[in-house]
Amino acid sequence: MRASQSTKKAAAPTFRCAIYTRVSTDDGLDQDFNSLDAQREAAEAYIKSQASEGWTLVPTQFNDGGFSGGSMERPALQLLLDAIRLKRVDIIVVYKVDRLTRSLADFAKLVDLFDAHKVTFVSVTQSFNTTTSMGRLTLNMLLSFAQFEREVTGERIRDKIAASKKRGIWVGGVIPLGYRVEDRKLLVDEAEASLVRLIFERYLALGSLPRLQTELREAGVTTRVRALATGKRIGGVALTNGPLAYLLRNRVYLGEINHKGSSYKGEHEAIIETAMFEAVQDRLLANLNGQRKQRQASEALLLGLLQDGRGHPMTPSTTKKKSLIYRYYVSCVLAQGRSSEAGAVRRVSAPEVETIILNALRARHQKSELDDAALVAQHLETARLHADRIELTLTSGESFQLSWSPKTRIRRREIIGPASAQTQRPIKAEARVVLLRSIALGRRWLEQLVKGSVTSLEAIAEREGCSKRHVERTLSNAFLAPQIIKAAVDGQLPRGVNAKALVDAPAEWAQQWHVLGLQQG
Repeated sequence: MRASQSTKKAAAPTFRCAIYTRVSTDDGLDQDFNSLDAQREAAEAYIKSQASEGWTLVPTQFNDGGFSGGSMERPALQLLLDAIRLKRVDIIVVYKVDRLTRSLADFAKLVDLFDAHKVTFVSVTQSFNTTTSMGRLTLNMLLSFAQFEREVTGERIRDKIAASKKRGIWVGGVIPLGYRVEDRKLLVDEAEASLVRLIFERYLALGSLPRLQTELREAGVTTRVRALATGKRIGGVALTNGPLAYLLRNRVYLGEINHKGSSYKGEHEAIIETAMFEAVQDRLLANLNGQRKQRQASEALLLGLLQDGRGHPMTPSTTKKKSLIYRYYVSCVLAQGRSSEAGAVRRVSAPEVETIILNALRARHQKSELDDAALVAQHLETARLHADRIELTLTSGESFQLSWSPKTRIRRREIIGPASAQTQRPIKAEARVVLLRSIALGRRWLEQLVKGSVTSLEAIAEREGCSKRHVERTLSNAFLAPQIIKAAVDGQLPRGVNAKALVDAPAEWAQQWHVLGLQQG
């Protein structure tokens, strides 16, 4: 009876424990016994002391070496959170609570995840239990001090960086083109420095960032290739207007160190002479002011707001034909020689797209008494142009779409002729030129005969060095119907109707249409 009762005893519960370790820097991680090992050893000993309670260690290790506690973007932490979601962990064991996180906001997210999956949290050196209100209070207090410590440390580091830069000391960051770093000092890399000098010289010669960009692209000049801490390699791409402008304004090339809008005499050698640098700055400023004046004069309502389908800004542009000025918006990458990166709509009529967007804004703000410019400035955040729609984002945060398609600028020429001939191809360009020249010549000769400046067809033939018959045939083109002549000018005559076909056409205009087999317009 006693034996059966003992077999019916419930088995002791088992709790799967995962140890998480972290250090902020990778210094010393190559040692045989480092900080991560010390944290793990203490946590393993604690789990063994709880073996009678059913605690067992999971074999997977969760170690983050060289990662800050101020962010949750840590590989081992993310693996641990995945294990929690898959219900493979019951208890998380850390050496100190700040090993898991130093941010109260991040800890609140972690606690919600732990509660949702019934996971508890234990610190080896700090006694508390997250399942009780007192334990949560204790933990929040510890985390508050941890976050305070992190923020004070950050302020101290920022102050140290500022003080170092004021003394002209290089403290790290992306190494400027033209330099390399040795013993934490910037040294001139002559191969790259010659390229930097060339960029400054060519900008002064060309006077335009887009032209400079195009020239460098054609010469195969690209950015420096560098490897990130993750092993990913970046760079090796053509220089665009933004990086070029930044390079040309960078006072590092004068031997200075930049810090928050100011610059200080640096320890490194200058690459660009002061006179050259100042000349480039003057040209950049002049170009910038010129662009601003041009844009202001363009009356572009959507300046700085309109984008192509890929998010590139569309800038105002104008063209002049005879006495008329036509306004457009053009994707900025076209001027930079990167037309392949532009969206489906690269160029659009400014009045057309402005009218559509203004009508949409007026419809939503019918009681508004603002003028067009004020309405756009107050309510429109961005407008993105696609081949079939316009995506509008308002300053209120609301977004909506307008159905739209750009108007084609190529007019279809309707061929003059019978209904069955509407599918015919138009007159060839060469034949059209010959016909128009013949018509013009015939009308000029006719005018000369009427005014008496020439007395006969023979006189014209002798003067022009051609036969009398050629003069007669050319003169017949002067008597063509005005609508036939207009159709020739507009390129609306069908293929086959040319100067030869119009020779000796009947004098009566209606008969001319009939003989040529054309439908009178």
